[in-house]
Amino acid sequence: MNMQRKVMGITLIGFAIVLAVLGFFGYAAMRLVPAYIEYYGVVKAMEQERSEAGAASKSLDQIRREMAFKFSTQYVDEANVPPQAITLKREGGASTLRVNYERRIPFMYNVELLTTFDKSVSMSGAGE
Repeated sequence: MNMQRKVMGITLIGFAIVLAVLGFFGYAAMRLVPAYIEYYGVVKAMEQERSEAGAASKSLDQIRREMAFKFSTQYVDEANVPPQAITLKREGGASTLRVNYERRIPFMYNVELLTTFDKSVSMSGAGE
């Protein structure tokens, strides 16, 4: 009676490779998650600005000042989202608030991760 069993499993080298790949992607996620949390803070500040009374009639400077205050409560770093990234476009009675910025995140050695965020909300008819 010769019974052969097939051994299933992973070798130590295979386990080390899987661990290295998971570690790489885990480290990348740790570096990227704060940038996305900050982006969601920007989106929340934009929605708050849109819901205020008379939002469509505010000037760009007034919106930038108010957004800077809202950023501080949402833990958004003004160095990452400068005032120049906030624009207001008015066409035919409709206003659109847009925030467009990039984040360079140091990853390892001379490698950086570049993330680009662009969000627009319509200010017309909101919060009036």
